Amino acid sequence: MSATSRILAATAAFLLVGSLAAGAQEAVIAKVNGKTITEADIRLADAEIGGELGSLPDVTKRRVLVEFLIENQLFADAAESQKLASGAGFNERMQYWRRRSLRDLYFDKSVKDNVSDAEAKKFYDAQVGNAKVEDEVRARHILVDSKEKARELFEKVAYGTDFAELAKQYSKDGSAASGGDLNYFERGKMVPAFEQAAFSLKTGEVSNVVETPFGYHIIKVTDHKDAHTVPLAEVSDRLSTFLKQRKQQELTQTFIQSLHSKYKVEILI
Repeated sequence: MSATSRILAATAAFLLVGSLAAGAQEAVIAKVNGKTITEADIRLADAEIGGELGSLPDVTKRRVLVEFLIENQLFADAAESQKLASGAGFNERMQYWRRRSLRDLYFDKSVKDNVSDAEAKKFYDAQVGNAKVEDEVRARHILVDSKEKARELFEKVAYGTDFAELAKQYSKDGSAASGGDLNYFERGKMVPAFEQAAFSLKTGEVSNVVETPFGYHIIKVTDHKDAHTVPLAEVSDRLSTFLKQRKQQELTQTFIQSLHSKYKVEILI
């Protein structure tokens, strides 16, 4: 599904959720035509599309979610202006998203508090504690379309211009908002030319121009990590999320069976 289609499909859901959460005192992070977008909206958007954003740096991911919500509100306002917030089509979508919202809330209530720290620690000891992360590097980069522009920016860095500020101004990829920060990555995660350059640099060093299929980069390494065992604190949030999802899957069939026996279900096809 395209991003635009997803935004259109989610419009009714966010209209419903927005009305339910209107009374909550959440920090406002944006306004569209006077309508507020809050931290609560960020959390809901993250639950909906966060899994599709991969390992983007947190700052970049947050920016993408904000832009998603802004576009969503713009589409919602356009729909309102065309009087689409009524009628059979709108009511069908609202009924569908109401059921989805109630389902999600039911599972949150049933599963959220059922994953204890002890359970997470047990899983960590059995599955994660002995696993080692390979050598990692953390880097920033600036990506441009021409070698000449990349050389120009390299010279600016060499003469003391702040790398992150240049990335924000000139880089053409999604990391620009976070100053070109790509977070940590291990070998095999980047295209070969980029990886070779990044892993050959010492912390603080800046590469010369590196050409890849995406364009022309200059790279600054900001940290190195040798192969190491991942500490529990570093993965506790991800472990908790994984265990909640697994428990939700395990409980789904049990819940469905119990609800089938409790409520009348008729299949009419």
